[in-house]
Amino acid sequence: MSSASTPIGTPRPEQQAQKNGAKKEVKILMIHGYTQSGALFRAKTRAMEKLLAKTLAPISLLPVLFYPTGPNRLLPSDTPGFKSSAESQGGDDPSADDLPDTWGWFRKDDATNSYRLFDEGMAVIADAIREAGGIDGICGFSQGGAMTGFVAAALEPSRTVLDGPKGDWARKLREANGGRPVKFAISYSGFYAAVPELEWLYEPKIKTPTLHYIGSLDTVVDESRSQGLVDRCEEPVVVVHPGGHHVPVSKEWVMPLAGFIKNHASGNEE
Repeated sequence: MSSASTPIGTPRPEQQAQKNGAKKEVKILMIHGYTQSGALFRAKTRAMEKLLAKTLAPISLLPVLFYPTGPNRLLPSDTPGFKSSAESQGGDDPSADDLPDTWGWFRKDDATNSYRLFDEGMAVIADAIREAGGIDGICGFSQGGAMTGFVAAALEPSRTVLDGPKGDWARKLREANGGRPVKFAISYSGFYAAVPELEWLYEPKIKTPTLHYIGSLDTVVDESRSQGLVDRCEEPVVVVHPGGHHVPVSKEWVMPLAGFIKNHASGNEE
């Protein structure tokens, strides 16, 4: 909303709501990791969600989290550490009912150094943003952390989107969020995607305020890959926790998250 559309001296809707004792909603899109689902990611971050709401309540902020599920269903053999004997029990072509609730946003094609099914994943993200009525922030874990970087960068109005079909997914994201960038982006064990067709998302650097959690014992996403994403963000905030490949949900690690959201939830739009 432009300043011209609000009469001088008239409180913005969120200011009026806070004055009346209501809380301002902060809509955050939560993007799960590879081999997870929206429901599983929510279960794993439920304690964080509750603590975040409790911490932000005194300043009249109400975090509202949305958990979509990636469109690409994964076979047991797609899970890291899979042993073939487990899948063979279900036959060569197990039915959907027999498959675990594991999903992905895209699939890496090592032969071509590209991401398969990428546009399908982004279409789900655009639908989730639209259904939420627009979002203020985005948070992702692992593959979802990489997605967080993609989405935040693509929503920056100052960034030039690729012409033609290769940029359609980004234009759909912008339409879904009303042409607005997100105010903040949070990545847990996220990584830089060294894929040529996505390089435009990192150059120039991502200017959206970013918070990066890195596990010092993470053996799934190497620290150098996470650092690659950090290095492609302007003024990133980095928190290193003494754990592995997971989202730390204890108070010690949620407090930096709450402070970051507090600082940026009312940030100016581009």
